[in-house]
Amino acid sequence: MKKAKKHEPHEEHIDESWLLPYSDLMTLLLALFITLFSMSSLDAAKFEQMASALSSALNGGAGVLDHTSMNPTEATTDLGKNKQVPEEITKNKSQITDAQMAQKEQEDLEKLKKQLDQYISKNGLSDQLNTKLNQSELKITISDNALFSSGRADVKPESRSLAKAISNMLQEFPEYEVVVSGHTDNIPISNSQYKDNWDLSADRALNFLKILLLNDALDPAKFTPSGYGEYHPIASNQTNVGRAQNRRVEVSIIRKYQSNNKAVKAVDQAN
Repeated sequence: MKKAKKHEPHEEHIDESWLLPYSDLMTLLLALFITLFSMSSLDAAKFEQMASALSSALNGGAGVLDHTSMNPTEATTDLGKNKQVPEEITKNKSQITDAQMAQKEQEDLEKLKKQLDQYISKNGLSDQLNTKLNQSELKITISDNALFSSGRADVKPESRSLAKAISNMLQEFPEYEVVVSGHTDNIPISNSQYKDNWDLSADRALNFLKILLLNDALDPAKFTPSGYGEYHPIASNQTNVGRAQNRRVEVSIIRKYQSNNKAVKAVDQAN
């Protein structure tokens, strides 16, 4: 006789409905961590924008759709603005610094000009020396007869004190480039030492520069001699007075900042 099969107790199925919200939560967390990682290379403005969008999404809002639906042109423009802000700040700071340095330079050169003018007045040299400050340089013009004998380039012994006085003033402003240039009139030179005015003017500039550089406080690398001969006249060579004005040595202290401020223009007009 066959035994009747025993029926095993009915097995109840485990409720797995919790897996659906769990998987959604894990997906959101994964998306969150990926988003946070990507934002580590973004700037503060982008971070705030993404945080706002993410917050709206998690709270059931439409923030993500609002941001992702942004017109590409608008998004590019916004990012461009965020990028330009520090560049504009840097540029403005640079402009402010240049303006401050130009103002400091103006004050330096005005101070040096005042010292030179006082020296000229005190020693009665107004007919042999003059100074002029403009937008490119402070120029000291010295008549040739204050420094040299006719047709010669050796600085007169009694004139060396002038070069020493100028060098002492220049040492207070060691950061400026200085050009010493020699000039002559257009009358051809005729002696055994020089074949033309160009050679004479170059030697005069160099000899005067060497006396300036006897002052060890001056940096020779900042100084340049130059001979222009008769080719840069400041007056007519048709008269004795004009030719005397053209025979000169110029010491030019060169500006580093070409300023267009009112103070410089006012000095130009005054000179």
